[in-house]
Amino acid sequence: MDFFSKRLIKWYKINKRDLPWRGINDPYKIWLSEIILQQTQVVQGLNYYLKFIKHYPNVKMLAKAPSDEVMRHWQGLGYYSRARNLHEAAKFIADKHKGAFPRTYDEIRELKGVGDYTAAAIASLAYNLQHAVVDGNVYRVLSRVFGVELAIDSAEGKKHFQQLANELLNKKEPGEHNQAIMEFGARYCRPVNPDCANCIFNDKCVAFQKQKVDQLPFKAKKTKVRDRYFNYIVFRYNHGLYIRKRTKKDIWQDLYEFYLIESDKKQKPQSILKSKEFSQITSLKNITLRSVSKDYKHILSHQNLHTIFYLIELKSPLATKLLKKVNMASIHKYALPRLIEKYLKDEDIIE
Repeated sequence: MDFFSKRLIKWYKINKRDLPWRGINDPYKIWLSEIILQQTQVVQGLNYYLKFIKHYPNVKMLAKAPSDEVMRHWQGLGYYSRARNLHEAAKFIADKHKGAFPRTYDEIRELKGVGDYTAAAIASLAYNLQHAVVDGNVYRVLSRVFGVELAIDSAEGKKHFQQLANELLNKKEPGEHNQAIMEFGARYCRPVNPDCANCIFNDKCVAFQKQKVDQLPFKAKKTKVRDRYFNYIVFRYNHGLYIRKRTKKDIWQDLYEFYLIESDKKQKPQSILKSKEFSQITSLKNITLRSVSKDYKHILSHQNLHTIFYLIELKSPLATKLLKKVNMASIHKYALPRLIEKYLKDEDIIE
């Protein structure tokens, strides 16, 4: 199996993309890039990486930053638990390690939000330690090239792929090897329409020879997707909008939103305005319904959100601690879900 790493690294040295976190051994910058690129493609994550490095050039600066500020800089990237964990881990490093990034795999693995893959990536890229990465790209390359027909979401499959990755790892250049296999999976051995004709492994690839490329890798379990119905009440009064912070362990935790009434199915406007949840905030006598938005469908990894926004003009301010009033011109200073950002842009309700 010596052919694998030799071909891979040779290909990588000629074809690798010029990215700001490559060719460096700064563990903080490598860690930041790895967290951003979880669930995010390079083309989208690059600007966020540059923005974070500009605002937080080292882990101590990130640790000192207010959480709302960190979330605002993350706004639009999705999977917001990554930002919360990143911030918590930075504070942990500043406290336990006095701001010095940990240097061993086990210590890196202790950081919140850092799993086996991320720890292996940082350890190998920053410190040249012999730890093989296994992520979606690696599963795809290894399953196809070596014809591994084990489910990648099974205990047996995970163990086998990690062992195979460890055996294939170039012990002299573990960081280069790890970057190469991830790059190759992202650019050639793609999930859909892989470039098999120009693949450096097409003479060895079991899946290509057996015409199973589109069948590998595979999962034993299918992800269940559920539908949720959001009804956002956009209260407006005297150049201000009322918002609140999502604090429960759910999507968009620590982001700000309008008053939300969630229903089990699509509701008519009169049903929402006459609901118990609405009456807890204000009375119908205190409002004028200005508009009802179109139905926004927002697709997340395991959820489909069906959302309607109700723009309500208030005759007097709200007397509730559940919501805070912010100036319309200042609302973009708060970290908002992309869905709400889209609504504000589409409807142009901010004066």
